[in-house]
Amino acid sequence: MIAPLRDFVGAFGRLLDSAPDEPRILSEGGALLRALVARDDWLPDAFARPDPARYQQFLLHADSTERFSVVSFVWGPGQATPIHDHTVWGLIGMLRGAEYSQGHVFDSSGRAQPQGDAVRLDAGDVEAVSPTVGDLHRVHNAHADRVSISIHVYGANIGAVRRHTYPAEGGRKPFVSGYSNTLLPNLWDRSDELRSTFA
Repeated sequence: MIAPLRDFVGAFGRLLDSAPDEPRILSEGGALLRALVARDDWLPDAFARPDPARYQQFLLHADSTERFSVVSFVWGPGQATPIHDHTVWGLIGMLRGAEYSQGHVFDSSGRAQPQGDAVRLDAGDVEAVSPTVGDLHRVHNAHADRVSISIHVYGANIGAVRRHTYPAEGGRKPFVSGYSNTLLPNLWDRSDELRSTFA
C-alpha cells in the first residue's frame, strides 16, 4: 500500500545525491511529487486523520541526514494556518480535496500583507516555496465541509526548524512545529520552549 511513498523517498534521495541546485530540486522534485499525489491509494489512515481543533502534521519520512522530510498535512473543514515562513525550500502536493495558499510580502512598516490572488491547489497540483521563490504565506482548507490532505516535502527536518509566524499587528513569533505523530518529541523538536504547532 505504501510502495508509492517508498519509491518516492528513494527517487528523491537519489535526486539529492546528485547535488542539484534549488531550481532543479523544485523542478525535478516537483515532478516526483506530482507523480506521487496523482494517485490517492497509498496514504495509511493513521496519517490521514483530522482533528476538530487544528490541522495535523504527520511525519511520513525524515532523511537520516536531515536533507529532506516528507509530511502529510490533514486539514479539517475550514482549518487554516497563520501567516508563516519556512526558511528552507519546500514542495506542496495536493493529494485529496483542495487548499488555498495566499502569498504575502512585507510592507514598509514590516507587516505581512497579501500579495496577488490566493493560489488554489486541487488534487494533483504542486506548488513550491523557498526564500528565493517566495517563502511567506497563509494556507487554508478550501472546503468548509470536508477534509483536505496535502503532502509536503521540505529541504530539512521541518519539524525541528526554527521558523516564524507573523501576527496581523506586526512583528514575528518564533516557533518549532514538531509533528502530530511524534513518539520521541526531543528527537525531532530541539526547541521545546518554542513548540507552537500554529496554535
